[in-house]
This record gives sequence, structure tokens and C-alpha cells, in this order.
Amino acid sequence: MNWEIGVSLPAVPVIEVPDLSGLARASHQELMVGMRHWSAHVRSAESVVAAFAGEIDRRSSRDAGYEGLAASTGARGPEGLVSSLTGKSVRDARDLVTVGRLLDAPPVWLTDVAAGVASGEVSVGAAAAIVTGLGAPTPELGADDLLDAAQTLVAEAGQLPPEKVARLAREMRDELDAAGVADREQALRQKRFLRLTPRADGMTSIFGLLDPESAALVTDAIDCVTAPRRNGPRFLDDTERARADAIVNDPRSTEQLALDALVEMIRIAAAADPGRIFGIRKPAVRVHVDARDLQRREGAGHLEGQTAAVSIATVERHACADGYVPIRFESGGAIDVGLTQRLFTTRQRIALAAIWGGCAHPDCDRPPSWCEAHHATEWDNGGPTDIANGILLCRFHHLLTHNMGWNIRPPDRPGGTWLMHPPSRGSGIRKPIELTSKHPLRRKQ
Repeated sequence: MNWEIGVSLPAVPVIEVPDLSGLARASHQELMVGMRHWSAHVRSAESVVAAFAGEIDRRSSRDAGYEGLAASTGARGPEGLVSSLTGKSVRDARDLVTVGRLLDAPPVWLTDVAAGVASGEVSVGAAAAIVTGLGAPTPELGADDLLDAAQTLVAEAGQLPPEKVARLAREMRDELDAAGVADREQALRQKRFLRLTPRADGMTSIFGLLDPESAALVTDAIDCVTAPRRNGPRFLDDTERARADAIVNDPRSTEQLALDALVEMIRIAAAADPGRIFGIRKPAVRVHVDARDLQRREGAGHLEGQTAAVSIATVERHACADGYVPIRFESGGAIDVGLTQRLFTTRQRIALAAIWGGCAHPDCDRPPSWCEAHHATEWDNGGPTDIANGILLCRFHHLLTHNMGWNIRPPDRPGGTWLMHPPSRGSGIRKPIELTSKHPLRRKQ
């Protein structure tokens, strides 16, 4: 059965999907042969879709302006139109457009790549990776050298995913054109960006690209936190083994660990910044809440610049760590702004760092610079801002005390033990956790 799509185009063959009810009974060999067979069909169909994408790109040129095909449909360029027509991601649509241009008029060094796509031997993703990775000839690098490299890549592309083909293509280009490495490095650096996009549910999406140098630093920093979750080194001393075990057993997902680490890094940088990065106004979290709601511990607060409400527990946590500025409102607006209150001073923070040596939770290794000062007896309940009532907690364990119902109680006698009591509601752990100093001198006492 064929479907005619127009007098100028060939009929579209309809492939009947076979009965797959016996797939679970197929042998390993049959399963792999079937996968290869149908993948070849997919690659052949992709080459046709790429040709369509190339023609859409040609009809959506900048010269056509708003009369171009993509613009006339309201799409953001040919990639956007191809994405909407195929249901593929913009990235996949971009590959289709790239290969479509190639099929329309392949340069001499990419003729084998175009032929491989047309025959179904090379996938669209692999072809796009070769085109992008090899680049174009220069006065120092001739088309013949690129042709040889492209032929080598085509021979290997059928057995490799596009990501590995792209890496091999870049490595070949670097070997053939060492003098151009600096220019290609700069070109990649120019592509770097970071975009924060608020979502309707109150979350914020992070999207961007890191150039290789930036990626090396950021990736290594995140790896230091998450490595034990990803089969990190096995041969460790006792301290590192304990740290690795704590990360493996942490209730957060690996992705949540990575994000929390990134947020803590920014918070530390903001606290230590001498005006070099952030200038006069350092980044901060501002929470607005009605004083009556805060007193009753009911209602909600709002983070400045964010759309989602936050709990009173979160408001209290920020007030505990950062202090607050009371603002009284009347019909004419704000009429009275007080001074920051209830903050631990820098000298008190130094003392707390010496006392606790980091987060007081026994399973946490966050250093003092990563911690927030917590009032054991809340300031609103008469707890003084003094060293005897202060304790250091990392952001994660500070969240537990304010948002999850945990309660920290100081010792009832000098030299006693600080205890972290679990919430009374729900099931799970019931035994209080003994909080300990991480400072090596205090552990010896």
C-alpha cells in the first residue's frame, strides 16, 4: 500500500509492522540480527527525511525573510519547523538539516559521507558528527587530507554511536591541523552560555553549554562530590572510605547531590567574594513573609524573584542563617525598615568553626565554610545569639531541622552531648543522633 503525497514526489511506502508477540522467545542471535535489520530500515528512512529537511532549509534562507517557508509557518528557523513536523528534538532536527544540506550538494571531501547516508550505511547523527568534527579545508589543510579522514570515519561509523564518531572526527582534525587548535578552541569558547528559565510549576530550568576548559573545572568539582556513586576508586584510606560510604548512603539522588554541591559552591563564593565577581551587591536569597504568619507559623512566604510559595519552615531556616530585616507596611507602602537582627557575628562564626570543625552531623564532612550557624533554641523562642546556643550545620542538615521536623537540643550539663531528635510523626528512625565535633583537636580531648 502506498500513499501519494504529490505529483512531484514519489509514493511513500508503508512498512507493515510484523507480529512481535514472539520477540521474548527469540534467541540472542535472532534478536541481534533483527535489530540490525530494522536499524538499516530506519537509517534509509532517515536519509529521505534528511533530504526533505535540506529542501526546507533551502526554502527558509535568510534572503527569503518572512516569506521563507519556516518563517511563514511561525517556526524559529528550519530546525524548528523540522522539529515540529517530525516530533524530534531541536538537536536531532539540526542534524537532519545539516545532513540535508550535505545531500543536496556535498563538497568533494564529504562525498563518501553523503553516499553512506543515501545507502543507509551511515546514520544521520553520525554523518552530522563527521561534518561538524572535520570542518572545512584551510590553506594549511587540503581537501584530500579531509577526504581520507572522512573515508576512515565512514568505515567505522556503522559500528559506533554518533558521540564517538564526533570525538574521532575532532581528534583527526586536530592531528591534521595542529596549527588550527587555538582557533577551534576559541570558536568553542564563543559558543558557551548559561540560561535560567522559570517554569510554570515554580522550578527553574538550567540550560547551557560549557567550553572544554570550563567543563574540565566544573566536571571535576562535581565529580569530587559524586564519584563514590559512580564507581570511584576502590583503594581508599579509612577517612576517604567513610566519606565515600556516606555519599553512597545519602538519600539524595546523584543528580541532587550534584546540584546541591553547585549551589553550595556559589554560596561560598558569594561569601568570600571581595567584589571581584559579584561587585558591590552580592547574590542573596530574600524571603518575604507576613509577620503574623511567621508568628503563628502558618501560611507561606515568598522568595524574591520566584513565583512559587515556600513554607514557613523555609522562612525560619533563612532567618536563622542570615537574619532578617523587618519592614512594616501601611496603605502608603513601606514606612519602617529596621536593622538586621539575630545574626551570629564573624567572631562568633570563627569560634563555632573551631568548636565544631564543620557540620555537626556525624555522617557529614562539610567544612565550616560550607556550613550555616543554627540557633539550637530558636531566637524567636528566646534563644540567645551566643556560642553556647550555636551549632554549625551544612545546608542539607539545616534543611532537616527546619523543613523536616528534626529538633536539635543542646546538652543539659557542661560537657554533655548535643542530640538531633527525629520528627515525632511518621515512621523510620526514632533514636536521637549524637552530634559531634569534626575538629581534630577537640576529638582528642
